[in-house]
Amino acid sequence: MKKVVLLAFLIAGGLTVQSCGSEKKDSTERAEDMNEQKVDDKMTSVSEDGTEFAVKAANGSMLEIAAGKMAEEKGTSQAVKDFGAMMVKDHGKASEELKSIATSKNITLPSTMGEEQQKHVDELAKLSGKEFDKKYVDMMADDHDDDMDMFDKASKDLKDPELKAFATQTASVVKGHLERITTIKKDMK
Repeated sequence: MKKVVLLAFLIAGGLTVQSCGSEKKDSTERAEDMNEQKVDDKMTSVSEDGTEFAVKAANGSMLEIAAGKMAEEKGTSQAVKDFGAMMVKDHGKASEELKSIATSKNITLPSTMGEEQQKHVDELAKLSGKEFDKKYVDMMADDHDDDMDMFDKASKDLKDPELKAFATQTASVVKGHLERITTIKKDMK
């Protein structure tokens, strides 16, 4: 009997320690961990590079959509409002396409933004007026510059044909966004 009770305490203690560690991870980190396990267990045909790309792309789209909605509401210039609307529309469409691919490939995508992206959204939420416009435009310019690099690399390097096609198609959209936000940024000066 003592052995059973001791074993129960050890199991409960192990589960407690395990759950404490997982609470510190955001949705993006949990998705990455799940996908890594799926790749290791051959539960997906996609490589680790492919699953990492999918998670990063999904995370980025959530940021673009959330910030875009804010820009539509809080933006003072019509260019900022229009760009925000374009982010919601284009990244919403890309998100749906990526979700479809991820479902068919057994890739777990994050359900919420990563901690870093959420901080950016929280910072934006505190701003208003021209201060909001400037921060939003700067953030979108930096973000789309990073996205362009990620999608270009994925369109060249990914082995999975569906993810590669998605990256190639989305890269052209991101390029258009980068050109547009660069113009808006120049016009604000």
